[in-house]
Amino acid sequence: MVTQNSIYTCQSLLSLSNPQPIREFLLQLWQDYLKTVVPSQLISERGSNLVVINIGSANIRIGLAQQDTPFNIPHCVARRTSQLPKRNVKDQMLNSQVTTAQHVERERAYDTIASLLKIPFLDEEVANNSFPRKMGRVDGYNPQNNRKDIAFSWTDVYEKEPTSSLASGSGMNESLGQPKSTDTKEFKSNERKFREFIYGEEALRISPTEPYCLHRPIRRGHFNVSQHYPVQQVLEDLYAIWDWILTDKLHIPLSERNLYSAILVVPETFDNREIKEMLSIVLRDLRFSSAVVHQEGLAAVFGNGLSTACIVNMGAQVTSIICLEDGVALPISEKTLPFGGEDISRCLLWTQRHHQTWPQIRTDILMKPMDLIMLNKLKESYCEIKEGEVDAVAVVHSYEDGMPAGSHKTRLTALNVSPMGLFYPKLLVPDVYPPPPRSWYNDYEDMLEDTWHTEFPRRSDMSDGLYPSINVGLSMWDSYPVLPNKPKKEEKVGLAEAITSSILATGRIDLQRKLFCSIQLIGGVALTGGLIPVVEERVLHAIPSNEAIDMVEVLQSRTNPTFVSWKGGAILGILDFGREAWIHREDWIRNGIHIGSGRKYKDSYFLQAQPMCYINS
Repeated sequence: MVTQNSIYTCQSLLSLSNPQPIREFLLQLWQDYLKTVVPSQLISERGSNLVVINIGSANIRIGLAQQDTPFNIPHCVARRTSQLPKRNVKDQMLNSQVTTAQHVERERAYDTIASLLKIPFLDEEVANNSFPRKMGRVDGYNPQNNRKDIAFSWTDVYEKEPTSSLASGSGMNESLGQPKSTDTKEFKSNERKFREFIYGEEALRISPTEPYCLHRPIRRGHFNVSQHYPVQQVLEDLYAIWDWILTDKLHIPLSERNLYSAILVVPETFDNREIKEMLSIVLRDLRFSSAVVHQEGLAAVFGNGLSTACIVNMGAQVTSIICLEDGVALPISEKTLPFGGEDISRCLLWTQRHHQTWPQIRTDILMKPMDLIMLNKLKESYCEIKEGEVDAVAVVHSYEDGMPAGSHKTRLTALNVSPMGLFYPKLLVPDVYPPPPRSWYNDYEDMLEDTWHTEFPRRSDMSDGLYPSINVGLSMWDSYPVLPNKPKKEEKVGLAEAITSSILATGRIDLQRKLFCSIQLIGGVALTGGLIPVVEERVLHAIPSNEAIDMVEVLQSRTNPTFVSWKGGAILGILDFGREAWIHREDWIRNGIHIGSGRKYKDSYFLQAQPMCYINS
């Protein structure tokens, strides 16, 4: 009889090096246990010490595997600064200027969409409209039970009084030389102290008049590296944000993290070196005992109980597509589109300004993150895809420097145009943000190939045959030879063409037919009303006439599309009985990617789908 104690013993022995017959026996014991255990019991037993970290460009989703939903937190930190101007955004060289050619292409795309949706073209006068174009300030306007119109308030940037509880940013690790956000000294009666670090949504809601610099370490699916934002600062900011969440949200102090393991669920956009650096943060700095990396596409199929699907991940800044067969990702099908939900929000603002429905307020989404929060809320509340004119009465808020929010009741128009930019990306002008510099992403080993047979330089003092340890003052990867870099290409096509191209790249007609009927939309944009039927229709029309495929279906998500990949990462961690892909802290710090036994880290492309039978049963 399989008991819980014997299972714990089995799990411990599986992590050790044992002869093959013993490992096979232990695996069989674990599989027998999986057939009898209740899922909720398994999650409770195995998920209490697994932290799942799903990294996105705009938000990070993090929580214990046993939780139903994770914390969903803006991926940013604001640091107090004494430099002038008083406030700035540490980002890639932002460019809000749209070129003349882009403007012409955008107007053309709008008219194409207007023709499809049966609404007036961009330059058509709406003289016979049944509603007046009036906008008025309505301070104190408070629609009953309508939370989507509630204004945000500016963040209190001062430390709390000594008698009150600790400030929310008190989880910083002192190893980086960063002080805690609560001062231990006595406060003078007439003196207040600024908080040194502010995280998450609070960081986005800081008034531009306050002396803070906003850092976003990840943008457009990559580290936000530029000449103004060096890689070391990016890594320190990632560490600071994750450490704060672990301490203040999950209540896991640094001294107890050796009792936990971490599951990194990363988008397909990340380069190999970026993944390695994040593993170093998790294992070396945050001090987890072990960690494993899964790609979002693989995690998504587990999160929805599928085995074969075309995963379309529509995030805030990037849309990525990848196909999976029997739980294994197919690299040839991978596509990346440089636009997402934030681009739809920017397009919404442009549309309203063109139609003169936007109030006369100063809205600057590049330098005032509070304005982008407001636009994202309006997009989520009112934008949908359907034929005919889609208008709505909404309350737009103005956030002037340091002033309370002002409310402006107005009628927004053409609310179905912006989300159609997914299919006509020239409407979104996705090149507002320049791409990150590629020179930094030269990798020293391609983790998608079996390259461990490459001859690496060895030091004469290495009697145990291990690869070189970290050199003081140098990155652990600088001593490895440079292998050819294969940057991931961004596609300049619409969503329907990208999905069609991704599926057709798999080659086999039987698999293609199955994938076209198993499209899965995940990410926050997947919640857009009316999106699913439009995807089905447009993908069907994008299939070449010489292909023997006549059916397209988008599967409904079994859980919130925003959290599907996070949930799948939790399931993968709980059901991973072999644990061969897990990296232990000591091994990583000593040897980096290379393990003394010759084992090599492999990402999700090569993970076997052995637990899939359990999920589908």
